[in-house]
Amino acid sequence: MTTIFIDGESGTTGLRLRERIANRADLKLISLPADERRSPDARLEAMKAADVTVLCLPDDAAREAVKLADEAGTRVLDASSAHRTAPEWFYGMPELMNGRAAEIARASRVSVPGCHASGFILLVAPLVSAGIIAPDAFLSATSVTGYSGGGKKMISAYETAGRTAFDSLAMPLPYAHSQTHKHLPEMTIAAGLARPPVFQPIVGSFRCGMLVTVPLDLGLLGTTKETVQSVWAKHYAGSPVVRPVEFESLLEDGALRLDAMAGHDGMKIAVSGGPHRVLLTALYDNLGKGSSGAALECLNLMTDSNPARGLSLS
Repeated sequence: MTTIFIDGESGTTGLRLRERIANRADLKLISLPADERRSPDARLEAMKAADVTVLCLPDDAAREAVKLADEAGTRVLDASSAHRTAPEWFYGMPELMNGRAAEIARASRVSVPGCHASGFILLVAPLVSAGIIAPDAFLSATSVTGYSGGGKKMISAYETAGRTAFDSLAMPLPYAHSQTHKHLPEMTIAAGLARPPVFQPIVGSFRCGMLVTVPLDLGLLGTTKETVQSVWAKHYAGSPVVRPVEFESLLEDGALRLDAMAGHDGMKIAVSGGPHRVLLTALYDNLGKGSSGAALECLNLMTDSNPARGLSLS
């Protein structure tokens, strides 16, 4: 039996991950009393007793927690963005390339990908690897996320009683206009790019769900929609989590429901348009493949379990 300690179990990601593994016969969960969860001494002792410590903390707190983990000698799975591009950490995306799942399984330090970054990377990385998109290509991306990605404070703001259809939170809210969003470094590096995309994240007035789109001019790239689909099909063959599908299968009454994958841990990717101008689309749950589902997938690998164990896959 593998012993797990979730440092930050009361946060959005920590709570969901705890619920998923609480009844697992192969995992023993260490939990601290509420009044000890901020105690460095109590956390250190929990880490010493754990085979794997999962960090579900803000970035600065995660960096400090790693110092405790180093002292404890525990393996670490970090759900924050603090270590996603650090050279001594493995990026926790098993579908990224051949052999990555095995690397995660052996690693002592694994960083869970960001929610926005996950869709962009899984759309683009196979096309860069196949030579369809050049590493120095000028790309852009838009990502619309459910408000649960903002944590407890944002969830509370959106779910406050008395809101009307005309208040500011009833409409999509674009943010990160400075092009310095914290997911951009991992989006660039993991996708194999030499420059970051122009990126527009947006918070939507729905709890869970995520839609990432990347426009491409296939005429300029000298390729076809069918080639894009073929590259994806080969790259994700056998993956239980990432599924290339026909774009029309994602539509309901001619439109995309951004919460269509809410409650699921998989990702559906598709390409629409053509023959020259197309839109790459990734549809998933910001708290699924974008967060706790991705963390559970990595944890399964780190504990020698089936990577899809406990995942909700449609």
